[in-house]
Amino acid sequence: MAETELRIGVVAPGSRIDRNVEQRVKALAASRYPDRAVDIQVHAQCFLSHGHFAGDDAQRADAFVEIANDPSFDALWFARGGYGSCRLAEAVLPRLTQAARDKCYLGYSDAGSLLAALYGQGFGRIAHGPMPIDIEREGGDQAVGRALAWLVENAPSALEPSLSPGVPAAAFNLAILSQLIGTPFQPDLSGHVLMLEEVSEYMYRIDRYLFHVTSNLGIRKVAGIRLGRCSAIPPNNPDFGQTEEEVTRYWCARSGIAYLGRADIGHDIDNKVVPFG
Repeated sequence: MAETELRIGVVAPGSRIDRNVEQRVKALAASRYPDRAVDIQVHAQCFLSHGHFAGDDAQRADAFVEIANDPSFDALWFARGGYGSCRLAEAVLPRLTQAARDKCYLGYSDAGSLLAALYGQGFGRIAHGPMPIDIEREGGDQAVGRALAWLVENAPSALEPSLSPGVPAAAFNLAILSQLIGTPFQPDLSGHVLMLEEVSEYMYRIDRYLFHVTSNLGIRKVAGIRLGRCSAIPPNNPDFGQTEEEVTRYWCARSGIAYLGRADIGHDIDNKVVPFG
């Protein structure tokens, strides 16, 4: 039997996943890396049910801390988004040890609440990118395979193509970042290229979130904003009359933030990995 080269712990700080997600992700990892030992351990908490959540707040926080503080794990991979990560940040941060600082963290969407909190505390190996739940999308093997390529190989092909050496970056779901503004978990993004994406929000809400984000004095210190994909935008009555890129350009111009173009991120199988910093 091959010696274990990489251990990845999966936790669900928000919503739960089904057992078939675990089985499919493990099978994909085995097929992609037949000659390497990639041990993916999905915490039992991921399958708990407490209303909307994968267990109550204490159960989700304990699972996160357990994996984060276990030095035998190289990475903590968020199982999925949904909602719930923001409930945990204040509880988990004081409990994290040096072992938690030594591992990498990968996720997006609702996971952005914890990614931001960790990054704000100086954790250096944070990334926005695909999660196990993405395997349920049509063609989702591409997204999960990309995440594994980054986790296992640190593969450059997994990265968002506009990333530049020496230029720090960060990526968030727009609504999540908007809700973090003004909280203790808003990270310092001075000099960063800030990439934003959204899903299932009306155009007027995208406009409102961009107003809130770009009005913040801390955010105005970013090097610029790149817009990822805004998908599944519901129809508005009356029609909003502007696209997501037009409103992003509008708020960037009003706030004095450089608009840098599009980013290859979003709630889809083409979502690329964006390491923070």
